[in-house]
Amino acid sequence: MGPAGGSMKAIILAGGKGTRLKPYTYVLPKPLAPVGERPILAILIEQLRKVGVTDFVFCVNHMAELVMAYFGHGEKFGIRIQYSMEDEPLGTIAPLKLIKDLPENFLVMNGDILTGIDFMDLYDYHLKSGALATVGSYQRTVDIDFGVMEVKDNMVTAFKEKPRQEYCVSMGVYVFNKKVLDYVPGDRPFGFDDLMLKLLQEKQRINAYPFKGYWLDIGRPEDFEKANQDMEAGIFVTN
Repeated sequence: MGPAGGSMKAIILAGGKGTRLKPYTYVLPKPLAPVGERPILAILIEQLRKVGVTDFVFCVNHMAELVMAYFGHGEKFGIRIQYSMEDEPLGTIAPLKLIKDLPENFLVMNGDILTGIDFMDLYDYHLKSGALATVGSYQRTVDIDFGVMEVKDNMVTAFKEKPRQEYCVSMGVYVFNKKVLDYVPGDRPFGFDDLMLKLLQEKQRINAYPFKGYWLDIGRPEDFEKANQDMEAGIFVTN
């Protein structure tokens, strides 16, 4: 249960084509990609159900019929699932405009992440901050497999062999106040990147919620394989 006895509503973005995860996604939508013995999205909704989230909206488009056939209206998972069908791909954020009766604050996440984040703590953090948007954030190390040069006037001024870069990245888990929809056009594709840039331009408050535990976005083949290895090895345990 959320603050003041209210229940969190979770919007799951499950309409992407999963192009980075081919060839797996030729036959399955990305949220149905198996991690261990279950689809990644089944693991995610079980985690959310355990902290009291029972009200879900799945934003679907690509291979929507397969997602709907597997999850139904949530009966076998002990939750309620509504579907928001996009007539055409709208990006990650524009589909939210199609959903009726959104509460004042709600959870939004990609349907292809494996994480140990405390969803309730994230939600409470957002409510206490008064921000329009709170973004789960993670420090990610990126290895550059090349010798990197700085060049000015065709002369090399600096050189680093295979440097490592640290970035603060979005985890694909957010809490939004419904006022964010005032900044989202309803007639064209509009992604999370568009929303961030628009809110920054309008000087609206965006909070980061730093997380240092387990997180993988299985949209990349190497992370998908690591997620399965970690599940098999017991490194990530869902119960």
